[in-house]
Amino acid sequence: MKPGDVRWWMVGEWVPMSGKGEAVTRRTGCRGGEGAAYVLSRGVVVLFAVACGAAVANVYFSQPLLVTMGHDLAMSPALVGGVVTLTHVGYGLGLFFLVPLGDVADRRRIVVAQLSLLVVALAVVATARTAAVLLAGMAATGLLAVVTQTLVAFAASLAPPGGRGRVVGLVTSGVVIGILLARTASGLLADLAGWRSVYLASATLTAVLALILYRVLPRPIAAPTTLRYGQLLRSTLTLFAREPLLRLRAVYCLLVFAAFSTLWSSVALPLSEAPYFLPHRAIGALGLIGVAGALAATVAGRLNDRGLSRRTTGIALALLAASWLPLAFTRNSLWALAAGVILLDLAVQAVHVTNQTLIYALHPDAGSRLIGGYMVFYSLGSATGAIAATSLYTVAGWGAVCVLGAAFSCLGLVVWVWSGWRELRTKPSPARG
Repeated sequence: MKPGDVRWWMVGEWVPMSGKGEAVTRRTGCRGGEGAAYVLSRGVVVLFAVACGAAVANVYFSQPLLVTMGHDLAMSPALVGGVVTLTHVGYGLGLFFLVPLGDVADRRRIVVAQLSLLVVALAVVATARTAAVLLAGMAATGLLAVVTQTLVAFAASLAPPGGRGRVVGLVTSGVVIGILLARTASGLLADLAGWRSVYLASATLTAVLALILYRVLPRPIAAPTTLRYGQLLRSTLTLFAREPLLRLRAVYCLLVFAAFSTLWSSVALPLSEAPYFLPHRAIGALGLIGVAGALAATVAGRLNDRGLSRRTTGIALALLAASWLPLAFTRNSLWALAAGVILLDLAVQAVHVTNQTLIYALHPDAGSRLIGGYMVFYSLGSATGAIAATSLYTVAGWGAVCVLGAAFSCLGLVVWVWSGWRELRTKPSPARG
């Protein structure tokens, strides 16, 4: 490998719009000039995935640490619960109010600025001496962690249309892996050096990533649109009103993440009881099994690039529904639990990658608004699944939780069948042309 090849793997390169660059002939608005296009390298795609996973993990680090945080800061149970709530509220607000900015400003500057502010928020959390400071820091952490979605839109904008599904698939894998491993990593770090070390380590990693991204990401010549901020937010709602595909994919998002959250918000409950009595570290390690499913689902991106989006969605939703059968035997077999976790994470990731690839293609110039608005449904689905699953487990047990997860999954399949039937009904017959 020549030195130039190493630089391309790490940074990417500018190529002419003709000749070698014809595979990606499109205006990116980046600093390569009128006759150049940016070729997204493998290294940059991996960097996007790592940055996405590291950013979104901050939303989930606190979950295994709540008891320790509460004792350290003398917080009541209600205040301790507010740690998770405020983090997710901040994340939901950021999806609507911050992510769309990527369509009117330099995404590179937005990414670096948000990561820099996230470092400050994480430092506030790590050094908090009162409950009020901790809660404010957690809310700010959730708000700024939406840089994840700005990065997804940025990666999609740099990818050539024929390879966008593959790029989105790999970057989104970083998001899902970050979510799955966050609890495991925070639990291990807290055991070694206390809960504050989790946020200090994350602040350090985030600062390093901000510096690397500042050096690596391409600089646009100008913002793709001149909308004012108020118009920008209104246009996000307008996109939902105008685009049936966006509404359909948002419904899929809500349902699959409701199923995802149904499992991951409640699976610790049966595992900590008879017959297992597993410690928190062992339960957290379950996320490692889920990573296998998330990685396998990168294939969904390639299937999307081949025009198989609808088929991929249907198969994934069927797998999601089927995953609850082995999950129902969790109390009898950890092998059944592992099989169900892999199937569920594979299916959720496949639908999620397909969704994001399709909606971005609707209006590439509005990619941040599309992905930010779409991800609001991720938050709604995750919250719905978590609240419903934990409440149901208390009154009816693990079997009822599995029925709930299967219901979300099967409802997704029903929507998929209905959308196909509707598409056939509205398609003009050959006789009509």
